[in-house]
Amino acid sequence: MHVKKGDKVVVITGSDKGKIGKILTSMPKQNRVIVEGVNMQTKHQKQTREMQQAGIIHKEGPINASNVMLYCDKCKSGVRTQAKIEDGKKVRACKKCGTVL
Repeated sequence: MHVKKGDKVVVITGSDKGKIGKILTSMPKQNRVIVEGVNMQTKHQKQTREMQQAGIIHKEGPINASNVMLYCDKCKSGVRTQAKIEDGKKVRACKKCGTVL
């Protein structure tokens, strides 16, 4: 996958197009990610012993990893990445400005 947990991404397609958020969970086998504040789903929760209060819960749903791009703070947009070697480590960098992401 081109993105991982903790990355700042922008949604490039779908009903949440243009939203920026942090990846909360990545699921490489399903090629899906859960992004903060994107693809919000509602669930009607019954009262249980653990959860005393019943009600409607809003939570993020998974979206396909191909629908997000890494976000560059310097370029203020979604960018493609390139691999660079800095101090003997492989890092991801913005293709437009060269900033390490």
